[in-house]
Amino acid sequence: MFKAIMISKDEAGQHVALTETAKDQLPDGDVTVRVQCTTLNYKDALAITGKGPVVRRFPMVPGIDLAGVIEQSDHPEYRAGDAVILNGWGVGEAHWGGLAKYARLKGDWLIPLPPEFSAEQAMSIGTAGYTSMLCVMALERHGVTPESGEILVTGAAGGVGSVVVAILSKLGYTVVAMTGRPAEADYLKSLGASRIVDRAEYSTPGKPLAKEQWAGAVDVAGGLVLANVCAAMKYRGVVAACGLASSMSFPATVAPFILRGVTLAGIDSVMCPKADRVEAWRRLARDLDPALLASMTQRVALGDVIPWAERLIAGDVRGRIVVPISDN
Repeated sequence: MFKAIMISKDEAGQHVALTETAKDQLPDGDVTVRVQCTTLNYKDALAITGKGPVVRRFPMVPGIDLAGVIEQSDHPEYRAGDAVILNGWGVGEAHWGGLAKYARLKGDWLIPLPPEFSAEQAMSIGTAGYTSMLCVMALERHGVTPESGEILVTGAAGGVGSVVVAILSKLGYTVVAMTGRPAEADYLKSLGASRIVDRAEYSTPGKPLAKEQWAGAVDVAGGLVLANVCAAMKYRGVVAACGLASSMSFPATVAPFILRGVTLAGIDSVMCPKADRVEAWRRLARDLDPALLASMTQRVALGDVIPWAERLIAGDVRGRIVVPISDN
């Protein structure tokens, strides 16, 4: 028997609890992983609180991330004892995820744990950090360089935003951090932000075209924030959009795209091809200062995950949440 966060549903609604389950209850897969560390992401919090239609099959163990050691493998690329990472692939949504002592998965979903990271360091980065690097790679792919001008990062005090600020700063970009939490200004500047922008300035309807400010942007918010960011991009600026923390809507016009040649690059981390995943993690090992991980990470016990999910949804959490999995 092992401990797991389990989400179930019946006629009375959704129920979430820390339970014990047996290995023979694990779903199908060709690799069994003993989880050493996992995370609590925004998507996990939506699943646990029921405030977003994340879970597609019940019962479900949430957790879109995990790092651990393979205990048993029928996959040709992996053997017992290999250290691995999983991000996405519908895990925690349609397939039991990482908020448990064990996970049974498809080996094709895994990548090797980079030797530069421990399991906990990798989860301090997690899907948020891996998505952050995909965003940075998209800006680079579209020709945005440190010389292009300022880069705006929305939701900068959150998991994705914190890592983006740290990476871009280390790469020499001038980073402007947008947040609705002014108390986090010192934290964001410690990660490398040059200045802070109040989210309220971008949260009401604006003009189809605003003053040109940003050479690039990484947006986790969607909605009016994304629309206003696009309107304020420089000629041929690039926006990497990876989230909907504010809204799934996009109340914008085509003006920035057809008059300024702005590029809106969508970033999907869930079904991202393996080669891109491996490259993103290689870049994280090179371009993210590991000394910053501690300042952007909080450790939460598995038994405390459920109340912390409520805090995460309420916007009361800075940076990343890691969940070390005990051997007990």
